[in-house]
Amino acid sequence: MSLGGLVFPKAVDAAAAADELVSGLMSRPWGTVSPSVYETGRLVSLAPWLVGHGERLGYLLASQTSDGHWGRRDGYGLVPTLSATEALLRAAGRGDPGAETLARAAERGLAWLLEWPPAGADPWLPDTPAIELIVPSLVDLVNARLDGFREPPLSHVSARGRLRPPAGLDPAPLARVRAGVAAGAELPEKILHALEVAGDAARGARSVRPTPIGTVGASPAATAAWLGDRALTDPGDMARRHLEAVARRHGGPVPVGFPVTVFERGWVLSSLARAGIPFDAPPEMVADLRAAIAPGGTAAGAGLPPDADTTSVALYALALLGVPYEPESLWAFETPTHFCTWQGEEGSSVSVNAHVLDAFGQYAAARPAAAPRYAAAVGGLGAWLCERQHAEGRWDDRWHASPYYATASCALALDAFGGPAAREAVRRAVRWTLETQREDGSWGRWDGTREETAYAVQTLLLTRTGERVEEAAARGYGYLLRAGGEAGDPPLWHDKDLYLPVSVVRAAVLAALHLAQSNRLVVERYRQV
Repeated sequence: MSLGGLVFPKAVDAAAAADELVSGLMSRPWGTVSPSVYETGRLVSLAPWLVGHGERLGYLLASQTSDGHWGRRDGYGLVPTLSATEALLRAAGRGDPGAETLARAAERGLAWLLEWPPAGADPWLPDTPAIELIVPSLVDLVNARLDGFREPPLSHVSARGRLRPPAGLDPAPLARVRAGVAAGAELPEKILHALEVAGDAARGARSVRPTPIGTVGASPAATAAWLGDRALTDPGDMARRHLEAVARRHGGPVPVGFPVTVFERGWVLSSLARAGIPFDAPPEMVADLRAAIAPGGTAAGAGLPPDADTTSVALYALALLGVPYEPESLWAFETPTHFCTWQGEEGSSVSVNAHVLDAFGQYAAARPAAAPRYAAAVGGLGAWLCERQHAEGRWDDRWHASPYYATASCALALDAFGGPAAREAVRRAVRWTLETQREDGSWGRWDGTREETAYAVQTLLLTRTGERVEEAAARGYGYLLRAGGEAGDPPLWHDKDLYLPVSVVRAAVLAALHLAQSNRLVVERYRQV
């Protein structure tokens, strides 16, 4: 596209891209998720027999940063660095091919860990799932590996010192989990997702039963920990076959949570529909989404517990697609003050409660006669979200590293269903979004990214209009067009470490592009800028 001699990146046909994206979900029913350093490291340690072992080692070596750590900044590097360092130490100790190279990479990781956090830095840890269990378990494992390196050529690695868990991490929860697994106690479903922290007790644990597709806790690490060496004697075991399928699907490295069928479909369909993109939702996909909603809610995928987030986003998507379904199952997550992600959750999530507000509000809009049944909950959710907004206008959340995700989730829900009481909160969210745009038109916590820019553009264009909003959206639109495909999208979503749900982010970007291209003033200002 050109104007007055200036060349502009070509506009995106969002409708065609959305149809292609949704069709792709049918051909990849388990979802599309980025590889995980944490999970891949656990498989290097626990399952060297699994297909793709060499590729997993190569992935760990290639993804180490120049200063020796793995993962992102601000405390997000601790869990992946512990996992990768332990895995490489174990592989080097076993004498895996390239043991000296593996040991050198492990030594660099260990040096980073011994100096974390740097003097004067905040020892903050992110609120990622099971971090209070994972960190002490990995610290123990790293120290055990070092204790085994007493002879050359690896004795110099052992001489570097021993790790200590970060101050404030209570060892009691890990001890309780290990004792419960060893005793054969029934475990909460959420614990199964991190079963590997139980150590030797996880192997063949009596109370653990894989799902029909073979996964334990929707986690390759948990599945491998439960299998142990038994997989070597039974190539037909469903858990082994599941691990092999996941490893082959990703070329050796593995994701942190898999499958994520309902999660992926709910987020993709709702993002596209809310933006008004015309696309064809396959009837069988809509039917599957509807069938996934049980009285106690629905899970993101096989092996995970039902959660309010997946349930509410699935319900919201169904209502937007013209097939609203009674959101009764969400009452299972109600607490006296808010809606929990799952039963027994410690803490709370603003994005989960924003999505519950979306589900109740959209259903009431589609079924006006049912609106009184949800009026009190809608009002309470709106007030609860407003109370948790930061003074500058943003929100933060436990399921995503970026405040732009949390802010978009809350601002859009409040704008649509929060009523007059939420208007000031929405205005503050828009103002914060305007004030934090980068010079290149992007938005981002650490660096500008397509994903975070997409959330910011949605916050601006789905809530307010005005010259500043449209000019900022135009600059964001230009950034998205220049940024092109998803190859550079970093992982920002919380699980045991950060991950990227590829199709979910693609849908968010398409939604932002469509909203910008549908706004005449935004397009005009983009050409002017």
